[in-house]
Amino acid sequence: MKIRRILTLQVLAALALTISFASCSKKGSSKGGSQATGWKINDKKGGFQYNDKFKKQETPPGMVAVEGGTFTMGKVEDDVMHDWNNTPNQQHVQSFYMDETEVTNMMYAEYLFWLKKVFPPDDENYKNIYTGALPDTLVWRNRLGYNETMTNNYLRHPAYGSYPVVGVNWIQASEFAKWRTDRVNEAILEREQYLKKDAKINDVDAQNTFNTESYLASPSTAFGGNEEIVFRGKKGAKGKNAKPQTTKDGKTIEPKNVFAQRSSGVILPEYRLPTEAEWEYAANALNGIREYNIYRGKKKYPWKGQYTRSGKRDMRGDQLANFKQGKGDYGGIAGWSDDGADITNKVKSYPPNDFGLYDMAGNVAEWVADVYRPMVDDEANDFNYYRGNVYMKNKIGEDGKVEMVTSENVKYDTLSNGKIMARNFPGQIAQVPVDENETYLRYNFSTSDNRNYRDGDKQSTRYFKFASSEEEEGGEGKENDAKRMYDSPKHQISVDSLGTMNRQYDKSSKRTTLVNDDSRVYKGGSWRDRAYWLDPASRRYYPQDMATDYIGFRCAMSKVGPKDNKKKPRG
Repeated sequence: MKIRRILTLQVLAALALTISFASCSKKGSSKGGSQATGWKINDKKGGFQYNDKFKKQETPPGMVAVEGGTFTMGKVEDDVMHDWNNTPNQQHVQSFYMDETEVTNMMYAEYLFWLKKVFPPDDENYKNIYTGALPDTLVWRNRLGYNETMTNNYLRHPAYGSYPVVGVNWIQASEFAKWRTDRVNEAILEREQYLKKDAKINDVDAQNTFNTESYLASPSTAFGGNEEIVFRGKKGAKGKNAKPQTTKDGKTIEPKNVFAQRSSGVILPEYRLPTEAEWEYAANALNGIREYNIYRGKKKYPWKGQYTRSGKRDMRGDQLANFKQGKGDYGGIAGWSDDGADITNKVKSYPPNDFGLYDMAGNVAEWVADVYRPMVDDEANDFNYYRGNVYMKNKIGEDGKVEMVTSENVKYDTLSNGKIMARNFPGQIAQVPVDENETYLRYNFSTSDNRNYRDGDKQSTRYFKFASSEEEEGGEGKENDAKRMYDSPKHQISVDSLGTMNRQYDKSSKRTTLVNDDSRVYKGGSWRDRAYWLDPASRRYYPQDMATDYIGFRCAMSKVGPKDNKKKPRG
């Protein structure tokens, strides 16, 4: 009995302790408030504002989700070129979004329409903005071929509206992605009632444009500081929250400006070109195939199997991509064994891969973001690999505020082929390279321009000639020749005070490569390529300021938040 009484007392004591803890937990609950301070979140009286009900990133227009993971990058099934620019290495790619199709002529024409409307080419201040964005339609010409039909019609004619845009260089593709970022976010903010309805159509001009980063840094400067466009009140606001109110004593109370911020969760990350690792991972689409040999890198094409023709009963023998089938054979015999195209073809003309992406092999090859180097340096990084980082920061004026680009300080670049392009638009924040204020005592990066990191320095170079201090002071040519690992031609172009262009070609016979920091990777086969180039791991490069009739592009966007959207915890 004594032992039973002791056990009963112990049970009662444990029960009391449990109730006490539960009571304390209830008293210390952060329900409706901050877990850090207990203060109310989103208090209407001016408290901390945060979207604590955010669920997931909105799927961007025209894109599909690509769940990240690991894969063997650079594993080609065949190496008929023997150019040794691929070495298999294991990489991990973070989840991202990618365009379902290549950017089409219609999509790019919308971009041109906007530029022409906002920055009229007949205005002296903006004459090079629109013309600098125009694709090079002369890429279709051939000395011994008749292609004037494409030269005159491919970009503009509605018959080619759903065909991938070509004649666009890497710089133009990157600028399109920046423009797309602003237009999509502008539409989202209008939908969420942060911006005046239809301002993007009725109130836009060269001095009144929306830029995402400018809005986030200083919302009051959006649309040139036009307060009628930047919405007063917040999402879904009605009555007193959205309109000025008159009190009983005749005083007018203006609603407080509420601007969208990153913490609002409605502004999407930037559109951009995919990295080489992202593009190759997305093209491989290992998510639908789990066989061990394919997972380890034995997959030859974006689809399952080792052949370019379908084995399915309802479409057996049909070509699964648009590519050159042989010498003088760009599509097959008409009406029989045909791939349906002689040049490019409409997007979505061939089955998608397991990620739901179309034309990841064939049709047109595609620009990716990376600067080309023969090898991928997996020893330096094996997560979200990308060569091409040039870190910039907002330019701060003498008044301590961010400096905005105006019509007077638009920056233009004269490309090596003489094309003049705008590199920033009015309404954007002026950018400058990061300096020692950002790099001091850092281990992860030490300079703004990282395009040639571990490629031309002592750690990574054999038989390298370093410039002496006398050579460094003696002239630009000596310094660059002594320090550059890749001795590609250095063509120079300049414009004098009269606007006359002076082109200086590098005719040196000592140049041994075309590789430099302005050479960009492009991936995938095209309508001009044989089946070898359909392998997602194949890679080539081209100058970033030049264009062809077989290279197009598609955009990507990083995914914020969890790797996937599974609702339940794993396990």
